[in-house]
Amino acid sequence: MFINFKDAPARSGYFWLASTVTPRPVAWVSSLSASGVPNLAPFSFFQVVTGTPPTLMICPLVNGGDKSFKDTALNIAATGEFVVNLVPHAMVNAMNETSFGYGRETSEFDAAKIESEASTLVKPRRVRGVPVAFECKLAQHLPYPADNPSCVIILGEVVAAHIDESILAPLPEGAAPGTQQHVDPNKLDLVSRMGADWYGRTQAAENFELGRPAGWAR
Repeated sequence: MFINFKDAPARSGYFWLASTVTPRPVAWVSSLSASGVPNLAPFSFFQVVTGTPPTLMICPLVNGGDKSFKDTALNIAATGEFVVNLVPHAMVNAMNETSFGYGRETSEFDAAKIESEASTLVKPRRVRGVPVAFECKLAQHLPYPADNPSCVIILGEVVAAHIDESILAPLPEGAAPGTQQHVDPNKLDLVSRMGADWYGRTQAAENFELGRPAGWAR
């Protein structure tokens, strides 16, 4: 099959990308509106950008009807702060509930009965019970394409992280100095987005280790 994306309808292009570029990590983003209403929404167009400075990217698409920006994009532009919560398999149903299009004055924390706890360096609260939460400050807020935006590319500098100690393990002997622990992949049971209604899990029997090529600087 050959697809010429210039001739394909926009919706078709989205589905081909979303069903093939998988698995995608899920950012469960908590934010606050300018008036103080908490918001919580999942996004699978999400990735690490760089470690210097530590930066994450989320990319909320515009709303399908009027092409308006989603509450998350509006909130982050207004306040400059957000939290990226990583979604454990045990909370996948709660995460899914927060993808519903609630009104702007409705808090998904309340609507989906999700517990929260205070962040340390930013005002938006984080989700209680997630294994990892990154507190972020807005670095860039870029509607794309500029002339007729279909999404907003948001870069957030990570200013703090909360990591559940239950997913940590001691570093093996000979590891690089600077820390005494690392995340054990066998303990980090996150969900990932695939095509249509499909999800994956990071905790799977098919996972495997593959060392870097000989001579690679570690």
